[in-house]
Amino acid sequence: MNRPDPAVSEVRTAVRRFLDDAGPPASGGVAVAVSGGADSLALAAATAHVLKGSDVRALVVDHGLQAGSSEVAARAAAQCGELGLSATVLPVVVDGGGGPEAAARRARYAALRPSEGLVLLGHTQDDQAETVLLGLGRGSGPRSIAGMRPLDVPWGRPLLGVTRATTAAACAALGLEPWHDPHNTDPAFTRVRLRTEVMPLLEDVLQGGVGAALARTAAQLRDDNDALDAMADAFEGDPADVAALVPLPPALRRRVIRRWLLASGAPELSDSHVRAVDALVAAWRGQGGVWLSGGLVARRAHGRLKLDPRQS
Repeated sequence: MNRPDPAVSEVRTAVRRFLDDAGPPASGGVAVAVSGGADSLALAAATAHVLKGSDVRALVVDHGLQAGSSEVAARAAAQCGELGLSATVLPVVVDGGGGPEAAARRARYAALRPSEGLVLLGHTQDDQAETVLLGLGRGSGPRSIAGMRPLDVPWGRPLLGVTRATTAAACAALGLEPWHDPHNTDPAFTRVRLRTEVMPLLEDVLQGGVGAALARTAAQLRDDNDALDAMADAFEGDPADVAALVPLPPALRRRVIRRWLLASGAPELSDSHVRAVDALVAAWRGQGGVWLSGGLVARRAHGRLKLDPRQS
């Protein structure tokens, strides 16, 4: 019996290990998000192989942003069918603020989010490295630099330890024909310039291994973040009481404040938001409130933090 190509074996092993660690979902089964690109096709093929005989579905999002997008989606669904997966095409409307990348991501995740079960995404080690670099460049804080989690229910990312080159090689070995999204070579997008200009330069200057090193950095930071988050969860004081917050180490205090803000209804918190609210505790000079997303403002009054609607 012929052994599979090494790239095919690597992707299958990554999927098998991920599913073994994650365990079967209580209900809803497993779906694979498929764009038609090499990463998601390789993931779909590996998942079909590992879970052969199980009810595995493929979900293909049609963003409608390019001419012929419906044909691309139909072709991806057809290839999934050839792999033994039932495939569903999900047309979405991309709109809203934050630029086309952010709007497409919101629409995609909204369409893919299941009521139950697990959805596997084809993010690779290269995607993780780019995420870490973006977080570093934007000063977004440790949560951003920690990158994507392998398991963040309902999302699963089995390929965070697999390179983009490996998924392309796996598709070639299996006779799959990936779609090459023209947006992935358009320098108007920040990630494309990171991928095509910054990462090759870093690999050259640092003599290789940068992608894997950035992915390891993300994993190390996730461990640290998890430990600090657990300590914040165990905080028994009043999170709005300035006197209770002041003695805490800054990294822990900010996590307690972040939890209080989220529990109080503040959405989409950035690291700069949390730090600004933290300054109401640790660097109090009688300053005004901190404007937050969702039409809210955080204030300090009478030794306590308050979260109120902004006055128009």
